[in-house]
Parts: sequence; structure tokens; C-alpha cells
Amino acid sequence: MNKPLFTLVVVLAVGGCSTEEHIYGAQPLVAKVETGMNKDQVQKIGGQPASITDRTVVPGTCFDYRLTQAGQHQPYSISFDGNGQVDHKSFMTCAEWSHAQERAREPTRSGGGGY
Repeated sequence: MNKPLFTLVVVLAVGGCSTEEHIYGAQPLVAKVETGMNKDQVQKIGGQPASITDRTVVPGTCFDYRLTQAGQHQPYSISFDGNGQVDHKSFMTCAEWSHAQERAREPTRSGGGGY
């Protein structure tokens, strides 16, 4: 695994213990959607997404939802691989997830040791 992608994975793993998880963790999309589910299974749990977009970095599709809890609103995305199975879910929009993937794929820029 390359360093930028590893960093993204670590940041997202740490982000899983976020305030959003605490607030929205009982929401069906958060609590019930699991890696490997297909689009129909996800829609049976969460209904029609607010938007559906093609992924730009890795082939697949992404569903944008908007969670509501105690008057607060939070974006939530569920991303599907090229086979139509869930491979990622997060408290960000599909566009934000795509941007994070793009940044992770950029080559690292080091100073080259010039002190």
C-alpha cells in the first residue's frame, strides 16, 4: 500500500470514532449497511438516495444521503465498487470522498533534503 493511501485509510479509520458516529449511529444506513451489500439492499434500508454519481477515481458508483437527527443534518455517502457492492461508507458527500481519494493518489511532495 502506498503511503498516501495508507494515510487516507488511517485518517478514515480514526474518523469512524467521530461525533457523527455517536449522533447518527442508530440511523439504519449507519447501523445496518455493511461492506459487500448491493445497491438494492442499501436502498431497502435507506430508500432512494438524494443523488447517485459515478465515481471518478476508481470505477463504481456513489449514493449521497442526508441524515437527520435532533434537528441536525449530516451528509452520508455509500460507495460501491465496479461490481455494485458497498466498499466504503462515510460521513461526507460523494464529492468529498472522491476528492479524498484523488489526494491520496497524488505523488508525495518531499523537500528532497534541502535544509
